[in-house]
Amino acid sequence: MTPSLEQIASCITGYDPNALPVAQAQEFIARLVPRVRTVEKLPIRAALGRVLAADVVSPIDVPTHDNSAMDGYALRGMDLAAEGPTALPVAGVGLAGQQFAGLVPPGHAVRIMTGAVMPAGLDTVVPQEFTTLDADGVVQVPAGVVRTGDNRRLRGEDLARGEPALVAGRTLRPADLGLLASLGQAEVAVFRRLRVAFFSTGDELRSIGEPLDEGCVYDSNRYTLHGMLQRLGVDLLDLGVVRDDPAALEAAFTEAAASADAVITSGGVSVGEADHTKQIMARLGEVLFWKIAMRPGRPMAIGRLGPPGREAMLFGLPGNPVAVMVTFYAFVRDALLAMSGATPEPVPVLRAVSEAGLRKKPGRTEYQRGIVSQAADGRWMVRITGAQGSGILRSMSEANGMVVLHHGQGHVAAGDLVDVIPFHGLV
Repeated sequence: MTPSLEQIASCITGYDPNALPVAQAQEFIARLVPRVRTVEKLPIRAALGRVLAADVVSPIDVPTHDNSAMDGYALRGMDLAAEGPTALPVAGVGLAGQQFAGLVPPGHAVRIMTGAVMPAGLDTVVPQEFTTLDADGVVQVPAGVVRTGDNRRLRGEDLARGEPALVAGRTLRPADLGLLASLGQAEVAVFRRLRVAFFSTGDELRSIGEPLDEGCVYDSNRYTLHGMLQRLGVDLLDLGVVRDDPAALEAAFTEAAASADAVITSGGVSVGEADHTKQIMARLGEVLFWKIAMRPGRPMAIGRLGPPGREAMLFGLPGNPVAVMVTFYAFVRDALLAMSGATPEPVPVLRAVSEAGLRKKPGRTEYQRGIVSQAADGRWMVRITGAQGSGILRSMSEANGMVVLHHGQGHVAAGDLVDVIPFHGLV
């Protein structure tokens, strides 16, 4: 039976929705989100970025035979002279895809190319650049350039038959497609794409192309959300801007919950905003409203919308543009990856020297926009982009990373080390 939000909250030590640390909010969400179960098979060319639904077990040894890692000469290690150079008559040639036929007499070598199967009985390859070939077909191997077993790839050393090659939950990368091809796999089982609906709320918002009335602003949040969601490879349903009207909001939430696995909204969850959004969320599902101990991005709604058994996850984000991005990366990104069946990988964190002092009160996590560069001595340095207001989207555009000042951390002095999440690969 699916636990209720209250039951999940009871498992979180010191849970307080009015002062929730970032780590506790992340723990709650990790316990809340379901996983996609529907599986489909795709040609490997169409599987890039998809989530693997089952372990791929190698049906063959890779490589299938002992083979040469170099262009050179294959020989028996026991034929190498204990002291001084070794001279070996060349018995023939082994090419990739054309195995040397017959047996190699003792005390002989075979000219061999990279990838060619090692002739029976030979166990060592000396690279071509270390050798000379006499006019009478005898290869000269200087002393000390090779030891027994060098430059030979062993059968199954990459993957042994029956060994897992890729593990379920992996988001497939280009190298994975090549690995699947090397195993002769034309198709692969992946989870279906997650469906995510999103919209913005607010009477002051206008879509691009509409006249900008006095006191109104263009909606930027849907475009940043669209970009961030595209990076995750989910199917998108953009429901546009929804005004602060109960009927319009209820229709939008109902359509989103019926059409998608997850619903993301921006605006309508802060203290003092119109209460329609909160009331409708609560009426259509099971929703909690949080005040998270973070800056920017304090208000957030989390829960489920729709009838039991067919609920969509709800992520109600604040309305300020920077807060939308910060809360998405702090809470929503990993949740959507988990829902997609993926095993989220930790976001890389740099330790960088702060070029200036940063004011910070313990008791909340702060995310400041920063510009990271590398000093001449190799150290990573970071400076803040300027004013850090949650409505200053330009500061996010100028930044190449977020400085994370943790919950218990206080003021930072110039020269102190701080944690930075680089945007590269994230945004």
